[in-house]
Amino acid sequence: MKGKNTNRRKFIKDVTKVSTIATVGLVPMSEALAGDEQSVPDANGEHSFLTLPYLQTLTPTSVDVMFVTNNKAYSWVEFGDGKLTEKAQTLADGFVVTHERVNCITLTNLKPDTAYKYKILSKEITLFKPYDLQYGATIESEVFLFKTRPTEEQEVKCVIFNDIHDRPYSFGELMKANNDRSFDFVLLNGDMFDYEEDEAQIINNLLTPCTELFAKSKPFLMLRGNHETRGKFRAELKDYFSYPEGQYYFNFNWGPVHFTVLDTGEDKPDDAEVYGGIVDFDSFREEQASWLEKEMQKPGYVNAKYKVVFMHIPPFHSGDWHGTMHCRKLFSPLFEKYKVDLVISGHTHRYGIHLPSEEHSYPIAIGGGPKTGNRTITNLTANKDKLELQMIDDSGKQVGEYILKSS
Repeated sequence: MKGKNTNRRKFIKDVTKVSTIATVGLVPMSEALAGDEQSVPDANGEHSFLTLPYLQTLTPTSVDVMFVTNNKAYSWVEFGDGKLTEKAQTLADGFVVTHERVNCITLTNLKPDTAYKYKILSKEITLFKPYDLQYGATIESEVFLFKTRPTEEQEVKCVIFNDIHDRPYSFGELMKANNDRSFDFVLLNGDMFDYEEDEAQIINNLLTPCTELFAKSKPFLMLRGNHETRGKFRAELKDYFSYPEGQYYFNFNWGPVHFTVLDTGEDKPDDAEVYGGIVDFDSFREEQASWLEKEMQKPGYVNAKYKVVFMHIPPFHSGDWHGTMHCRKLFSPLFEKYKVDLVISGHTHRYGIHLPSEEHSYPIAIGGGPKTGNRTITNLTANKDKLELQMIDDSGKQVGEYILKSS
């Protein structure tokens, strides 16, 4: 089976748990939790996987499988709804994409609402010359399991993390506090990092804890926050995740909900001294506002029972810094005009659910901060009868709720 161009994505959904199994050459969880001393890929070491496979962009008929190896290699996925009889690899311009370390391989022509087994394989390339291609060791993972989305979904459940700030242990602790509630996908609502310095930080502080908890069988979306725009590895961040059309902002329908994902950029003016003259988030937000108004007039938005927006910086209840005020100016009038039902944010490190008011006719849910005692995990469930949001703190206590009944 052919993999499709990795720059073209449509997002979404479901999956089933599989037993936790060791994979060749993975970064140990103990290293990931340490977080301070980051390891780097060993290009001279034995060929190995640096991550478990993690799922992105799951639809009724496709899914993106991503993983990272320590050496450049030819990698592929074997899968099937019974035996692993199918093979997927990435094709581009007549080539099979090879000599890569960060892999995004799309499985296509899948059956809706069907459980699939899969494993990742990688053959090291030791020499890459025009007429002399030499391979080294071939490695493979254990077998994992996912499930495609049904074509007609009546319900959607998602779990939302925000403002983890390079504390990888928080993923597991918050998931435990959430009492292992079921979900279809995970949304990482910005500021998973303080800033990005290298690949090892991405692997140890996000990919490893997420794959060990859920991502090898459940997809997630990585929404960039203002802290993800910082550090010398900031531009490379996008390479490790799958985005529709390669953009940090996008939308999708899942069950009765139309979801909009916005990238709110930095919180200070573009000419702030700390940015050194190398950012332009005002025009980036303006670009999104222009795109958003067009999208809000399309049938996928208009005909959805509920309209939900994810954005890291909320348009209200976040002080009067430039980022907040610019988001308010650009996005809030569109939320009002096109009747958004709920905005879900982070950023402030002060959790709470702000009900509709004279300032905004839509509710705004803001998750907590990174410190123990102030962390939250948020559950969103929607079906034909109601949309319900529950915010849980790291002790397992419910600290916020919002329910919108279907009219």
